[in-house]
Amino acid sequence: MSIWNLIKEAIQGKEQDFTKLSLKTAIFVLAIPMILEMMMESLFAIVDIFFVAKLGENAIATVGLTESVIIIVYAMGFGISMAATALIARRFGEKEYHEAGAAAFQLLLVGGTIAVFLGLIGWVFAPDILGLMGAEADVIETGVGFTRVIFAGNIAIMLLFLLNGAFRGAGQAHHAMRSLWISNGFNMILDPLFIFGIGSWQGWGLEGAAIATTLGRSLGVVYQLYHLFNGKHRLTILKENIKVSWAIIKKIMDIAIGGMGQFLIDSVSWIALTRMNAEFGSASLAGYTIAFRVLMFTLMPAWGLSGAAATLVGQNLGAKKVERAEKSVWLTTRYTVIFMGSVTGIYLLFHQQLAGFFTDIPEVRDIAAQGLWVIVLGYVFFAVGMVLTQAFNGAGDTKTPAYINIGVLWFLEVPLAYFLAFPFGLGYLGIFIAISFAHSFHAVVALYFFKKGNWKRVKV
Repeated sequence: MSIWNLIKEAIQGKEQDFTKLSLKTAIFVLAIPMILEMMMESLFAIVDIFFVAKLGENAIATVGLTESVIIIVYAMGFGISMAATALIARRFGEKEYHEAGAAAFQLLLVGGTIAVFLGLIGWVFAPDILGLMGAEADVIETGVGFTRVIFAGNIAIMLLFLLNGAFRGAGQAHHAMRSLWISNGFNMILDPLFIFGIGSWQGWGLEGAAIATTLGRSLGVVYQLYHLFNGKHRLTILKENIKVSWAIIKKIMDIAIGGMGQFLIDSVSWIALTRMNAEFGSASLAGYTIAFRVLMFTLMPAWGLSGAAATLVGQNLGAKKVERAEKSVWLTTRYTVIFMGSVTGIYLLFHQQLAGFFTDIPEVRDIAAQGLWVIVLGYVFFAVGMVLTQAFNGAGDTKTPAYINIGVLWFLEVPLAYFLAFPFGLGYLGIFIAISFAHSFHAVVALYFFKKGNWKRVKV
């Protein structure tokens, strides 16, 4: 089959048996829509920061601070999406499609309940959250509305995460991709309209960015639910699936706790690093925010490739093809390293130009550019760590990556960033160095535990 036919097949979403398809073809067919999905997700962030940056330094700082806290919601969504991928991939490998539908409904119940709870907390305590993160008084005044809307709309974030995890586990990555196309497409149209207005309408300013984002994501969720309930695919929620199953909820929580732990641990370290950066003023915080938005754009394709590994591991373990599951991980790692190595060269050559595209404030631009070239020095190692982590998750072993995160991020990255930034006097540069070093070391530790092979024996 030609490369163009493979791309067409991947985007159109022909349902395949990934326990039998050739591994190179399987990785390609899964990874193409996942890469496009993740690139659209990162484009979402790029578009937001591009328009928000035009509102000034305080607006950028508000987005950075809110994002460092809302990432806790992402953590919850990430954990449940890992449970979705692992459970549904395993059921698909066993050809138990009815059980996969039952799991999908329980995922909706769990995710929806958590999202409503977090939304209420975020709405009530938005000013306190910004203040706790070190926001200056004018940043709180500017940003409280933005923070409230983002938290209130977190149910869209949660459902988008977990349902895309379910589709990926089923090998239906094209649905996950299209839901992101829909949500991000609407966001790109609505963002400038809601922020700046049109004609005599002045728009809603920074709050408009939050409303556009929430509405765009919600439309993506509507698309997901339609395809989950229409009965036209192997993964579908039937009438008999619509009931509470405590046994499945327990399985979801067993796997999700490790997944949530991974992201929450990462989130706490992220919050700590953002809080340290806030000590150097709004310009430092704005530069840090821009650098990470740009970096995420190229990390997302690597996450897409890693997601292919998770699906292949889960489905092949379900089909009792352990050797094939392991081989899929090594092959995906090779492709991801090649991609990340290429991107590293681009950032090292063009970091100033990339930062300058988002802001013309000299101090903010220089900080963002410095963050880009320092952090990408560890990009190739990031690739290895990402694939191995997703392989653990696809097998249902979400606890091993969580333990690795505790050791590397809490006991290495955060203390190292603090000592380099403050006692050693490197400021925000010290934080960038700590991020690059810690995530490179993370890959080495993940490689050690992957080779031990305990993930092959996890029951889901």
